Amino acid sequence: MPAWLIPALKAVLPHIGTIISAAAPVFTRKNADAVAITELQSAASQNAANIKELAEQLQSTVAALEQAASIAEAKLRRALLLCVVSAVLSAIAAGIALVLIFGR
Repeated sequence: MPAWLIPALKAVLPHIGTIISAAAPVFTRKNADAVAITELQSAASQNAANIKELAEQLQSTVAALEQAASIAEAKLRRALLLCVVSAVLSAIAAGIALVLIFGR
């Protein structure tokens, strides 16, 4: 063994712990990044599922609103028809009353 190696090892050995503790995060960071990436992927998948569910709910809500609008439109037409019929009957009644009043 070379003579210079023993003094070099004696100088380096007390600092091995600090070197390892300083270098350890570099090697373990990949695992933490992998965990973070996995968490992001699962969150994105969950968000996609939630968005799909919301889209289905929105679609059913829009369908219900369209159905309610068509029912309301039919009721409005019916009410308009009744108003026209009552206005015509009122005009006829007024006409008959005027004929009876001025016909004598």
